[in-house]
Amino acid sequence: MKVYKTATEIIIEHQQHHYRSNEANWDTFVNRPNLYAEILREIDRLQSDSALAARCQASSVAPIGSQEVWASGVTYLRSREARMEESKDAGGGDFYARVYEADRPELFFKAPAYRTVGPNQPVRIRKDSKWNVPEPELTLFICTAGTIEGYTIGNDMSSRDIEGENPLYLPQAKSYDGAAAIGPCLFVSEKPIDPGTKISISINRQGKTVFTNEISIDRMKRKHTELVEYLFREVSFPHGTYLMTGTGIVPPDNFTLLAQDVISIRIEPIGTLENTVA
Repeated sequence: MKVYKTATEIIIEHQQHHYRSNEANWDTFVNRPNLYAEILREIDRLQSDSALAARCQASSVAPIGSQEVWASGVTYLRSREARMEESKDAGGGDFYARVYEADRPELFFKAPAYRTVGPNQPVRIRKDSKWNVPEPELTLFICTAGTIEGYTIGNDMSSRDIEGENPLYLPQAKSYDGAAAIGPCLFVSEKPIDPGTKISISINRQGKTVFTNEISIDRMKRKHTELVEYLFREVSFPHGTYLMTGTGIVPPDNFTLLAQDVISIRIEPIGTLENTVA
């Protein structure tokens, strides 16, 4: 099932029927163990409303309330290679090779809710950066109890020249206004997402596709549960949290985003997250 957040309501899509939840508070609605079963129990008491379908597409915002967005780095081989290449002149390439092979994953804080944008909202590139790329990522929703309760699409915008200059500049390369996008909904399923699920991206510039690629999430080196276990070791999340799981898609080194580029990231069965670069 899919759960959409609008400015005033929570809409549940299940088996081609749409329901308005009686709960309007996003934090209360999502931050529950066994979320799939809890939602099923609720919609048994609700009447479907076909008019809600249009609002899912036209009025949905980022599926986030008081949650934080965290991110994982170097979880795919392609990401390891890209990070090593961009930082070799600074002598930081070995750091990324060691992180890829280490027991402990790279985890970092990406954004609070107020710096996170949703579908059809602008993502930003830093004014002090000349090499910027999107990073399409499967994103987990984890409740306070530390269990994965849903999935969404994430765009972990990144300034590659800043990170490549010095690995210690990672927070500036990754965390700024409009650098995180999630949506278009929260996908809630009874079982973990299929490991054969594909992430695809297309970047359109002035009516032409300038980059496209896809990768299967089973190319990740680490398990989702492994990332969650490390994240929750010494950090608590009273409203649950989102965790971007890393990217295996990196544009070529001669590519950078420009203003007005349209980024479309698709993950079935979640949907498509589309944002324009501001």
